[in-house]
Amino acid sequence: MISSGQLLSYAFASFVLIVIPGPGVLFVVGRALAHGRRTAVATAAGHAAGNYVVAACVAIGLGSLLERSAQVFVAVKLAGAAYLVWLGIQAIRHRGSLAEAMSSTAGSPAGWRALRDGFIVGVTNPKAFILFGAILPQFVNRDAGHVPAQMLLLALVSVSIGLVSDSAWGLAASGVRAWFARSPRWVARVGGAGGLAMIGVGVTVAITGRKD
Repeated sequence: MISSGQLLSYAFASFVLIVIPGPGVLFVVGRALAHGRRTAVATAAGHAAGNYVVAACVAIGLGSLLERSAQVFVAVKLAGAAYLVWLGIQAIRHRGSLAEAMSSTAGSPAGWRALRDGFIVGVTNPKAFILFGAILPQFVNRDAGHVPAQMLLLALVSVSIGLVSDSAWGLAASGVRAWFARSPRWVARVGGAGGLAMIGVGVTVAITGRKD
């Protein structure tokens, strides 16, 4: 149904787009700086799941609606931007309690919250709509039929690449965080920096224009 040439070509196109840091990468990095490795990886997993939901929506026709309707696109974009800004504000407000967050266990509720937050950012990420709404359909063989299945299968490739990329960025950022977090003062500064990064991403997403 999908040739190896199609698969490799789409994987390369996805890789080029994904490795360029966008809202998802910066969000994961912000969470890594604020909360550490576990939260970063959980956020990356949630972001990947959110991206795949976008791919599924594109496969059933929502992608064309988002491409044609400026109002729908802007609504989705602003919702994601507002959520990013809210999370950034919360990170700054609670930056003084990050030392406690560093010692949290893997089974704490923070992991589920990180999955949820990453999912929301992933499902409202304009970069995902560009990838799945504009680039993905170009690699589908419509003559072979089963177009939604083809799109969902190809989307797994890019989502997997994104998960690896986001996790690598998060782990790298958490390593820097560990170096800084040798004193409570540095912990607070790092937490504030992570919050500012998330607010900056939210503002950037909000002011980025729609490309027709």
